[in-house]
Amino acid sequence: MGELRKISGPVVIGEKMLGAKMYDVVKVGELQLIGEIIKLSADTATIQVYEDTSGLKPGQVIENTEMPLSVELGPGLLESIYDGIQRPLNEIMRKTGGFIGRGVTANALDRHKKWEFTPTAKKGDSVHGGDIIGEVQETEIITHRVMVPHGIKGEIAEIKKGTYTVEDTVAVVKDGSQKHEIKLMQKWEVRRPRPCREKLAPTTPLVTGQRILDTFFPIAKGGVAAIPGPFGSGKTVTQQSLAKWSDAQIIVYIGCGERGNEMTEVLTEFPELIDPKTKKPLMQRTVLIANTSNMPVAAREASVYTGITIAEYYRDMGYDVALMADSTSRWAEAMREISGRIEEMPGEEGYPAYLARRLAEFYERAGRVICLSKKERFGSVSVIGAVSPPGGDISEPVSQNTLRVTKVFWALDAKLAQRRHFPAINWLKSYSLYTDSLDATYAKNVSKEWADNRKRAMALLQKEAELQEIVQLVGPDALPEKEQAILDATRMIREDFLQQSAYSDVDASSSLEKQFLMLGKILVFHDRGLRCLEAGAQLKAITGLKVREEIARMKEVPEKDMEKRAIEIEKEMNSQFDKITSEAKR
Repeated sequence: MGELRKISGPVVIGEKMLGAKMYDVVKVGELQLIGEIIKLSADTATIQVYEDTSGLKPGQVIENTEMPLSVELGPGLLESIYDGIQRPLNEIMRKTGGFIGRGVTANALDRHKKWEFTPTAKKGDSVHGGDIIGEVQETEIITHRVMVPHGIKGEIAEIKKGTYTVEDTVAVVKDGSQKHEIKLMQKWEVRRPRPCREKLAPTTPLVTGQRILDTFFPIAKGGVAAIPGPFGSGKTVTQQSLAKWSDAQIIVYIGCGERGNEMTEVLTEFPELIDPKTKKPLMQRTVLIANTSNMPVAAREASVYTGITIAEYYRDMGYDVALMADSTSRWAEAMREISGRIEEMPGEEGYPAYLARRLAEFYERAGRVICLSKKERFGSVSVIGAVSPPGGDISEPVSQNTLRVTKVFWALDAKLAQRRHFPAINWLKSYSLYTDSLDATYAKNVSKEWADNRKRAMALLQKEAELQEIVQLVGPDALPEKEQAILDATRMIREDFLQQSAYSDVDASSSLEKQFLMLGKILVFHDRGLRCLEAGAQLKAITGLKVREEIARMKEVPEKDMEKRAIEIEKEMNSQFDKITSEAKR
């Protein structure tokens, strides 16, 4: 037991804390508010409190649990909505009848719900940490694989099929004279990365269904991406589209310090969404962590670590997990406030000097891995972090330190958003360092022409940017017809390919095959148009072709009809171009 000496917002100073360790969880005051030790000096501890400290006064008791901040891992995580320190919001609402009350506690996993456990290992099997010994059907679409906790090894002495709560023993592992009881639930410290056997090179794309991302700036499974952008440019909508349409099996969505109304939209919309692949509710493969801007700032850091730990847990089962953090800027602001309260020497723009290290530690927990297990098993955690730079200025420290550790940069552009071009990702400022390592996979699974098409389209878009300077001075009509044709082709790429409606049932997501066919037809149209110009045709005749409208409508063609429609458009295009070529030669 310690004693409260000083209070400064979310930071409190406790004394008589001999024996305390860094990052021990403590309970502060009569309401037993949850906090974490972040600084130690002799018997004095500095504590960041994860709840509102109003009403605390010096002299109150501080109880040290002597345990680091940990999360409960087991069946029941999916379909749950937690706050930053893994308290289930539905359960807290049932207890308090409304807002989260201070000092209210609830178990992260339901202690009364029973799960049907089916063993996949048998008595006498030799096991160690990470081995799967059984399965539980967590939701209709996700099977929860029960693993031996890390640090335990031996021979299975008991294991049986049955219905259990998360606290019941489902197996006993004997290691010499020691017996270890295996339960459906295990705990893990949030600040400690879960171990794996080996991290792999990123060679498998995370297919998002967003054409500008998959075709031009892809992310690999196990990759890391940053989405910086000003207010209103579409960060949250882009991340929600990725959660709905990416081919990850598990989604962990962290609302870290965003406005309450945005998070409310997520909390109300997600439970009603249907997973396009399984036709079941999307929540059946989703964990939501809500920590809005009006919640205590210290809990933002906890919410980020809680989310990545849950993601690693499902990765270790052999699943591909996508984690959305919206937004890491709010977490950095919380670090800045806590750092200022404890009077640390500030770094750039008042952020703590260790900002870069904290961001790197978080993003480096992503990756595609060989899991710890006797049987080879692969899993991945892909991290997509939104950054909210003040005024959209990405030269500020959070954006710059994020770009140092992420390999994909999706630059959201306020001007594109104002023109209602969504996703408002600027194709000239964005980049992906995964393209070269993923091209072989695209060539094998989609087409050998994939990389060439992407390079040609990007070259046209860059050429358009150069020509726009001339156009603004003298107008498009002053350009040679060949260069006017480039502007027409890039307009087709921008409007008919890169623009995508998140609210259209057909256009919200595109398969890789559909993306390839759409971009291919635009490039073929451009190539045929240039040949027609050389044969003496007028540009006006080329841009007025009816097939141009058909290409524009390809985004609304359902996936099942796409191949047939592409063949029809190819025939129409050949017919119409042949006609104007023959007319030009007369």
